[in-house]
Order: sequence, then structure tokens, then C-alpha cells
Amino acid sequence: MNFRGIIESIMNNFKKNTNTYLSVLGGLFIFIIIALVIPRGDNDIEKKETKKFKEPEYLYGICIDSLDIEIDTIKKNQFLSNIMLKKNISYNVITHIEKNHRKTFDIRKIKPGQRHTFLIKRDSLATPAYWIYEINKVDYAVFCLTDSLPAWIGHKEVTTKVEVADGVITTSLWDAIAADGGDPYLTLKLSDIYAWTVDFFGIQQGDSFKVYYENQYVDGESIGISKILAAYLNNAGSEHYAYYFEQNGKGEFFDENGDNLRKAFLKAPLNYRRISSTFTNARKHPITKVVRPHHGVDYAAATGTPVVTIGDGTVIEKGWDSNGGGNYIKIKHNSTYTTTYMHLNGFAKGIQKGNKVKQGDLIGYVGSTGMSTGPHLDFRLSKNGTYINPLTFESPSAEPVSEANKAAFEEFVRTIEF
Repeated sequence: MNFRGIIESIMNNFKKNTNTYLSVLGGLFIFIIIALVIPRGDNDIEKKETKKFKEPEYLYGICIDSLDIEIDTIKKNQFLSNIMLKKNISYNVITHIEKNHRKTFDIRKIKPGQRHTFLIKRDSLATPAYWIYEINKVDYAVFCLTDSLPAWIGHKEVTTKVEVADGVITTSLWDAIAADGGDPYLTLKLSDIYAWTVDFFGIQQGDSFKVYYENQYVDGESIGISKILAAYLNNAGSEHYAYYFEQNGKGEFFDENGDNLRKAFLKAPLNYRRISSTFTNARKHPITKVVRPHHGVDYAAATGTPVVTIGDGTVIEKGWDSNGGGNYIKIKHNSTYTTTYMHLNGFAKGIQKGNKVKQGDLIGYVGSTGMSTGPHLDFRLSKNGTYINPLTFESPSAEPVSEANKAAFEEFVRTIEF
């Protein structure tokens, strides 16, 4: 059969069975309509609200979804035993903690005022599962009170924020920083940074400052300043910059030119009230009334005021000066410089001839021993065996920013706006 014959056969067959084909097509059409109109069962499932997944909640690194929390503070004269016994914890558990976890945390060192927490099971007996003692703002000790009774030290997450304090001094630097909302402790840190270049007793009204520093937080609460990044101080019209920079594994403060702010010596060996007598070749002694040289600086201060060494060195003399100096200490810093501290009320514990001392180490206390009319420190500085005026002496700088690190330092300086 040729192609034309095939087509004619199909047409004839369609004419004979038209009703049958139409019935089939009609049924198919109705099925499609029903499928589109009537929703399927799985659509109902999709429309149902999906149950939200609840994230587990943690405290001290422990999932507390099935635990109750009881927080308290250590009371005066309170010990582990009376804390635990109130929760019906057995003596065996208490003894285990006291004897077997001293390397983790010696429970005898708990302090009044520190926070502690019980995590308690939600069972019929309200069984304590964990006891946590906060050692400080960051560290805590966890004692498991069930099973094998393990214990460990945990650490809260610490976040660091860069903050800025600035202002103009009207009464004191301490008050100015507090008024700006900063931590007044910044004053002490700034006095350390500028100890070699600025006399903080000379800070006056109208001086200004700006400080960039890192403040640390735990649970949204400040736990203190970690470090100062940069500082600016305008003292009596003189500008002083300080930039924290690390080189050779050590961080120090440098001025805008990369010179180290740390000098070989501190400006003064104590916090003093006033200078009662200066360096001179002719002074009338207040007791003997004899005119003679006074090759030192007298710093008037209260009895017991700490006296520190102005630089690294070795104690070469310690004892009593029979010429009127009373209790004194002499420190040799290098082949060039030696310092003497006189009229001391007493010496620092353990200080002896031959001791190596570091800059800022406590060596004694202000007194009025020897020929003295009141408590003060007679401080003397000699260079190559000759006394020189400590108030006019320019101390040499420590190591500056190296040439290899100069580009990195300058890039850091450009990021700070004063």
C-alpha cells in the first residue's frame, strides 16, 4: 500500500469511530480539570506551618535546655562544704572535689563576693548536676556532680573594641577622662607611657588629650583596658605623641618620628608633693646653717611613699650614711651613670647589695632619717663620677623604630587621627 492509501485508510477509520474518539478525548479533558481544581493531599502538608527548630542554649559551655539555673555569690566565711550541703550533696562528692581537683582549681581559694552557679536537673529530686565557680571575670571552674565527677577550667569569650577618649583638662586629667566617659585608669597608663617625657605633676588647666585604646568586654560588661594604641597630650603648648608599635617581639611606644618614648631613666623616682630643694653648689643647710653644695634634688613626700629605681642596674651600696644621709641606697646603672636615694625610712623587702634591679622596681620608702627636717627623698645622679642636675639631665632614648620597620610604623601612624 502506498502512502496515499495509508492516509485514506486512517481517515475512513476515523469516520467510522468518531463517537469513540470524542468520548475518549472528553474523558481526558474532564480528568485534567479535576486534577487542576482539586488540591492534592501533599499540598495540604506543605501548607501546614513548619515547626521551628529551637537552638540549644548553653551556659559555661554546658547545654542547659533541661537544667534549671541558680546563681549566688560566695558569702563571708562560707566554704565548699556548707554551700554543697544545702543542696543535699554528699560528703563523698565534697571530699572528692576538695582532694582530687586541686590542680584544676584549689577550692580553698574561693573568695567572698565571687559568683557561683548550680545547674540543676529537672527531676523529682532537683539533683544538682554542675557547680560553677567564677574565678574572675573571664575564667571559671566547672565541677560535675554526677558520674565520674570530672572538673575543668573554662573561659568566657572576650571581645575587644577600639575606643577613643578625648577632652580638655579643667581640674585634672583623671576628671577629664571620667567626664568623657572613659576609664579613669587611663590616667595611670598614660603616666607610664609619658613617664620619661612629661612631668604629670605639671599637667594644668587647658591642656588637652586624645587616646585610642582597646577595651575588653565579657557578657557586654567592660573588664578593663588591654592596651593603649596611640595617645596625644598637649601640655602647656607642647605636643606629645605616642604610638604603640611592636618590633623584635616587643611592643613599645614611639613618637611620630619613631623615637622610643622610653628613656634610659625615669623622670623621677617617686610620686612627690613638691621639690623642696634643688641642685646647687651653695645651699645653706637647714640644720647646720652651713653653706655647702647640695648636689641632689629633694622631693618632699609623705613618710612611707614608695621609692623606685629610675633605671636598670645593680645595687652597689645599701646602709647608713654617717654624713647625714641616713638610710640610703646607691645603684650603678652602667659604666657612666649612678644614682643615690637618701633619708629612706626603710628598704624594700629583700633588697641587698649586689641585687639586680629593673627600672621601676621598689627599693625603699620615703623617710626623714639622718640630718633631715622632714620626710623627703634626697635623690642624686652622677655621670662618670660627677654629680649632675637630675632636673636638667636629658636621658638618652631607648632603641627607636628600626629602618626595616619604618615603613610599617609610618603606615600605622597614618591610620591615627589626632
